[in-house]
Order: sequence, then structure tokens, then C-alpha cells
Amino acid sequence: MIRVGINGYGNLGRGVELALTHASDMEAAVVFTRRSPESVTTLGTPVAHVDDMGAYVGKLDVVINCGGSATDLEAQGPAVTSLFNTVDSFDTHAKIPAHFAAVDDAARAASTLALISAGWDPGLFSMLRVLGEAVLPTGSTTTFWGPGVSQGHSDAIRRIRGVVDAKQYTVPVAETVAAVKERRDVELTPRTMHQRVCYVVAEEGADLAAIERAIVEMPNYFADYDTTVNFVSADVLAVEHRGIPHGGQVIRSGSTDDGVGETITFQLDLDSNPEFTGSVLVAAARAVARKAARGQTGAITLFDVTLAELSPLSEQELRAHYL
Repeated sequence: MIRVGINGYGNLGRGVELALTHASDMEAAVVFTRRSPESVTTLGTPVAHVDDMGAYVGKLDVVINCGGSATDLEAQGPAVTSLFNTVDSFDTHAKIPAHFAAVDDAARAASTLALISAGWDPGLFSMLRVLGEAVLPTGSTTTFWGPGVSQGHSDAIRRIRGVVDAKQYTVPVAETVAAVKERRDVELTPRTMHQRVCYVVAEEGADLAAIERAIVEMPNYFADYDTTVNFVSADVLAVEHRGIPHGGQVIRSGSTDDGVGETITFQLDLDSNPEFTGSVLVAAARAVARKAARGQTGAITLFDVTLAELSPLSEQELRAHYL
């Protein structure tokens, strides 16, 4: 059995623990938390404080870091990799090279192995972008996100004065998606590719027009998109917008000869973003444990992992039933 530590027990950590219950060759050995361990209720996995990680060195095959990219993983990655083999879902695209370098330095110094950015984007979508371009070198790749909840954009709305709670959905523009799949020329801008749909619970007596204006004019988040703001009650938000669904698709449109068009599409439709991301991280953790057992060290990404390493099946079973 591959023994897995879970570092952090928010939505993603719970998703990882749930995913491990479906992995016959892996087990959740411990959850590390910054909270009081007695206050954390898991599915049955023992809980320890992050300050006690050192006591588990040599007892875990891999640790999955489940912190957020904005503030946690840049510090967690190198620190935990200095003790264990690790996996994370770091998703700040512009900072991935720097994060990779920092984790790689820590892993090489400690003779551990670390796989970064192993979610679905970056992660699975990254793999499909590379595969699409490798198979169809003449063409273009387009990525659409949603429909689904953007947690970062939802948080940005909640920080506006007068807002009690909010959820924001990123929705691909259907006409643009169709044009890309049909290999028609189409303008690709934030506004033509995605819409923002917001559901907002406001304080009683709040200036709704001012809140809506603050949302639609917010730079970097909403100003470049067609944004719809819907004011709803707390009960409606809780009942009709519970959960964290998401999804998206990668489309590679190209040609193999003059007048011969080809299209590759990879699509996700997710009821639970954190549960699916946790499932990707667990598969990545299996690959890391196998590579580390063979002596590999340093930092890697999903580009460096084979399908056989991600699968719980033997190579003989894969050849017999999946090839």
C-alpha cells in the first residue's frame, strides 16, 4: 500500500481523502492541519498538527499539499518537500517556473521527488494542450473554462462593501466555442470567450446599484467581460447554488493537408471541482511514489509521468484491456 499524508483539510484536502477511499493500492495515513487536531473530523484518517510533521519522516510514501496557490503553496512546497515526496496543485500559471525551481532545489537537496501543478488546469488540460499540438502541429489551441464557480472571483465580490455572500460562474460563450470547433475565424478576447454571471446576497438597505457598478467595473476580474449581476436571498444562494461545480474544454483545431481540417476536443463537466482535483492529485501521488521508489529525485510535472504510472493496473493488464 502507498501511504499518503494529506497536508491541509479544506475542500481540497477532503476531496483527496475521499479519492483515496476509491484507490485500492493507497491509503490515507495522516492529515496534517494548522488547526487543533481535536477540532478536525475526517472520514477516519488520523490527524496531526503540521508542527509534528517531522515525526512522520520515513513513514509516508508521499504527501499531498492541499493549500491554496495564493498564499500557501509557495511556502509549503519547498518546506514539505525537504521532508517528503510531494504533490501539489499550484495553479498560478505565471509563477509556475519560479515555483518549480524552488521546489526542485528543495527536492534535490533532500533527495525527494516533487510533482507540481497536478490539477486539471494546470494539469490534465496542460497534457492535452501538448498532445494536441504534437499530433496536429499546424493549428491552434483554445481553452475554455466553465460553466462553473470561480472561487477567486466569488471572493472578490464578497469583499465589496454591502455584500454578505456571493458566487460567480464563469460561462463560455457558446457561439465562440462553436466557431472554434468548426474551425471558423473568430475574435478571441476575454469578452468574446467567457461571460461572468454573479449571484449576490446584499446587506439589508445596501445600495444595490453601487454594488453592481463595483462588480462590473472591477479591473482584472470583471471589467473586460460581459457581466450579469443577480441579487438573491441567502436562502436562494444556499439552496440553488450550493456546491462547487466547474469544467471546461481544450480544443485543438488544425489541418493535416490543404482543405483537410481536424479537431481534437477534451472536455470536463464536474459536479465538484475539489473532489475531482483531489482525484487527479491521488493519481499523481501514485506516480510519484513509484518514481521515488526507483530513486528519482527533483521536481517534475505531469509532462514527466506516464499513463502506466498513473494507473493502479499493471502494465500487462493495461496492454491486455486498454491498448
